[in-house]
Amino acid sequence: MNILMHTVYYAPEVGGLESHVHFLCRALAARGHTVRVVTSASLPGLPPFETMDGVELRRTWLPARNTPGWAAHALGSLPSFIEWAGEADILHAQDIAAVPPCLVARGTSGTPIVTTYHTSHFLRRAESRFWRPVFRGFLRAADHNLAASREIADVGESIAPGAHVEPLTNGVDTETFRRTGAPEPSRGTERPARLIAPRRLFEKNGVEYFVRALPLIAEHVGVEALIVGDGPERDRLEALARELGVSDRVSFLGARPHAEMPRLLSSCDLAVFPSLMEATSVAALEAMACELPVAATNVGGLPEIVDDGVGGLCEPADPVSLARLVTGLLEGGRLPDLGAEARRRVVSQWSNERLADRHEEIYAELLSERARRN
Repeated sequence: MNILMHTVYYAPEVGGLESHVHFLCRALAARGHTVRVVTSASLPGLPPFETMDGVELRRTWLPARNTPGWAAHALGSLPSFIEWAGEADILHAQDIAAVPPCLVARGTSGTPIVTTYHTSHFLRRAESRFWRPVFRGFLRAADHNLAASREIADVGESIAPGAHVEPLTNGVDTETFRRTGAPEPSRGTERPARLIAPRRLFEKNGVEYFVRALPLIAEHVGVEALIVGDGPERDRLEALARELGVSDRVSFLGARPHAEMPRLLSSCDLAVFPSLMEATSVAALEAMACELPVAATNVGGLPEIVDDGVGGLCEPADPVSLARLVTGLLEGGRLPDLGAEARRRVVSQWSNERLADRHEEIYAELLSERARRN
């Protein structure tokens, strides 16, 4: 098959969407499919044309990381996308702004369209008087709709009655994401428990409540924290850590290349996801694949992958609830068992191979339907 995807961000960008599309495309290319991606020149120095892991990339202008910028990117990418669409068997939109280019390209070719809705951007806009009818049109126009969580799927079907939205949990490359060794020694001879929050520093990711929970956790357990990610909240969160007296316990590492994450995850004892909104977190699945138990909030798609067999859930925006959960896990004596079960579940249910299998099935079904119609 010749598969053409449109996504605003792609590797080496770091994030859930970026990981999902990168590893899915890599797996499909490894299976012998022609996989092409039109994306944005979102980082300085990225080449406009590149082949990465067998995937052909074209990067076009992105003026800003906001709704007008994404719309301008979608419009500016049309010539490249339409050129490649003439040879494609399947068009796949991997974010909201990617749907219009797919619809334009289908108008000249009749090529089937798959859409995937990943993020809280969809959920936040779903009640908007402007966006709701736009989403309704997108959902009904696609030949197959996917969603990264049951919550997103249910909202999509409520917006567009009669349209089917299939929930499909994100996948993890379980060969890349696996434990690289025992947690590393840290300060002193008695190492504090090490927590990691691989979260971009945006309000919706709830990192504030993790910082607020740290002094409560430290009352019971020796602890230190790594926060891996960057964003507009960083200065405020660093100031909050100083105010709460935990700046010596928390390290803000900023964004880290994807290749570093297995080592960083493996150096820790517990991963924390204090999200206020969330699809099915790729970062949480990556942590689980590295045999890390997960403490997460009971929001979005997180309850679909986290329970007391691999960690636990707490209330969102509640540092007391989060501290109670983390303390209980650290003192419970079951972290190795929880981590082993977490990896077992990812390998059996949420591997990237399973994700690629399902995409191949969907694409083949759509092409069979098209052949029957013709």
